[in-house]
Amino acid sequence: MLQSLGSSIRFLRGAMLKRRRIKVSLMLGAAFAALLLGSGFSLSLLMGSRDDEAFNEAAQGEISRIKEIESLKALPSPQRTEKLEKLAQTEQSPERNRARFLLASELLQQGQAKKALEQLEGLDRSYPVLAAHVVRKQAQAQALAGNSEQAKASWQDLLKRFPDDPVAAEALVALSQIDPQYGDQAIARFPAHPRTIELIQQRLKQNPNQPQLLLVIARHGLYTSNYLAVLDRLVSQYANQLTPADWEAIAFGYWEKQLYGKAGAAYARAPHTPRNAYRVARGLQLGERGGATQAYQRLVNDFPKAQETALALLRLSRLVEPKTAMAYLDQLISQFPVKASDALLEKVKLYEKMNSAKSALQIRQVLLTRFSTSDAAAELRWQLAKEQADARDFQSAQQWAKQILDQNPNSEYAPEAGFWFGKWASREGKQEEAQKAFRQVVSRYPESYYAWRSASLLGWPVGDFTSVRQLNPGIERPAARSELPTGSAALKELHQLGQDRDAWALWQVEFESPMQPTVAEQFTDGVLRLGIGDYLDGIFMVSFLSERDDPQERSQYQELKKQLPYWQALYPFPYLESIEAWSQERQLNPLLVTALIRQESRFMPGIESSAGAKGLMQVMPDTGAWIAKQINLKQYQLNEPEDNIKLGTWYLDYTHREYAGNSMLAVASYNAGPGAVAGWVAKRGLGDPDEFVEAIPYSETRGYVKSVFENYWNYLRLYNPEISQKIAQVSEVHPTGKGEG
Repeated sequence: MLQSLGSSIRFLRGAMLKRRRIKVSLMLGAAFAALLLGSGFSLSLLMGSRDDEAFNEAAQGEISRIKEIESLKALPSPQRTEKLEKLAQTEQSPERNRARFLLASELLQQGQAKKALEQLEGLDRSYPVLAAHVVRKQAQAQALAGNSEQAKASWQDLLKRFPDDPVAAEALVALSQIDPQYGDQAIARFPAHPRTIELIQQRLKQNPNQPQLLLVIARHGLYTSNYLAVLDRLVSQYANQLTPADWEAIAFGYWEKQLYGKAGAAYARAPHTPRNAYRVARGLQLGERGGATQAYQRLVNDFPKAQETALALLRLSRLVEPKTAMAYLDQLISQFPVKASDALLEKVKLYEKMNSAKSALQIRQVLLTRFSTSDAAAELRWQLAKEQADARDFQSAQQWAKQILDQNPNSEYAPEAGFWFGKWASREGKQEEAQKAFRQVVSRYPESYYAWRSASLLGWPVGDFTSVRQLNPGIERPAARSELPTGSAALKELHQLGQDRDAWALWQVEFESPMQPTVAEQFTDGVLRLGIGDYLDGIFMVSFLSERDDPQERSQYQELKKQLPYWQALYPFPYLESIEAWSQERQLNPLLVTALIRQESRFMPGIESSAGAKGLMQVMPDTGAWIAKQINLKQYQLNEPEDNIKLGTWYLDYTHREYAGNSMLAVASYNAGPGAVAGWVAKRGLGDPDEFVEAIPYSETRGYVKSVFENYWNYLRLYNPEISQKIAQVSEVHPTGKGEG
């Protein structure tokens, strides 16, 4: 049996990460796909502005070179080096500069310092956007070649020419080996740079009693392996020395690590702001420490107009007895009319619990008439639709579902309502109406699990619960990266070149507002985390943009959702070669395997659940040992991606064989165990598979099944050209990448 981490992204972020160090690499393979700045992005703009034959012919030549570079990433390192050398010898151009920079990086990785220096010679003058980084590589190459004096001169040259560039931090840290004062400057001027954090860690090993250095890590070293130990030391040993601003930084760190009880206690000593006051109360509530009610009340009294107070009133209504709860809900309606619909829905639920059917009906009518377009009204309508469906009154259920589609088309319940409207219509013999409903779900909500179910029932070649295993859809990954929405020119260039470690390091300095990032900053942060292999937090940062409720930020998020890079960041494709190879070996749909891995581990090979499940596919050690015996595997490591995927795909094949190739039951079994699923089937039969999914008694498994198949569908619609084009023909909101500059 495999123990899943995949019930929710929140649980995933909070899971214990074994050796949670960010493993970075130059990722040179990815660089080649994006070598020619924008890899067609700027080129497409140029092509749009000129139509003469000569220009178009030249442009087509550039496209051919892009394709040539794209093919390099699959080559072994020596062959890549040879190809890059040829590109670096072409005529002077931006592309030649980029080829030289990448070639120097590859040569440095191979330990060929002299050849790297040849490529870097004069490159700082012809490649100004990365001039500081060129000088840095020169210093590194000189040090590698044993020319310490030349390396020292290059580091000093970097400081003289680029004193304010974040790369100067690397020069300061390097020179601190000669004079510690350089290290002091790095800490003072570039505290967030990863090289500075490394220096601080070294100094703390020599002398651990330095609270000011611990505070630098608390503010800027969230990714470090000993981060929580640093926070705990500050709280236990230096509490009397900490300022309110220090406490806020510590509280934010605990909050990000999901230690909400500790976070709430720290926020209580931070500046008394609405946000901090809310987190005090919420931390007490989630940490089950007691006192949450009083903390929420203090927020309400001290900041009566703050947006956090509206949420506090709603939470208070769920913590107290019904009569007091009603008073808080009335206060919410009075002070925050925009939240009135949420308060009314809570009142309906309270009256139903109190068996006051008449009062509940009255409030319900107010909600559905005065606040008909609210999300709360959508939730109520969906509750009523399901009640009617359970009573086998499908006509009434359809009416409630139709109201959601008409009045609440943007609510989270709309895709589900649209799909079941079609199912219920089909049961009533209204096949044309059902088909129209399914097409509408695919058109309006192409990213949803219910869009996949609708497409399947429309007869599209996307697989059903009983056939998805056998499919082997073509996969076409993007040939180039899109430009980051924010950051310096150097940051964007490094990202385009696939220099992910350097881009991430630079971003640590440029990202000045991690506590309250803009939409563009949060997306950029997520993308850069993905680049260095921090898929867990990278996907979280991108997905959590959906929680923005400020109107302007919400609008920015909606615009971002229209772009293909947003969806590609949410559904990345690491370890695809191994996934494809073992999927073929097990005769599994590779996108289904990818979907399951995304849900299980967010592609983190070193992740471990509280129950001990390990790796990409969250294999329990006992299960792994059992599988290894079945396949005669003598040596394996569950935290090694290749071994983990080998074992995990065997088990997924096993669960499919247990249920005659039914992928829904196989996926449910992967999460809940074969015994549980067998019991459900024996008790109620399979019948309608969609009804079976909705009736799964384990809420975690029910959500898990939907999430895995929603993942599968999104990988299919984003990376399979046939399905992507098919959706684009019926949906205006499906991103295709066409026309993106």
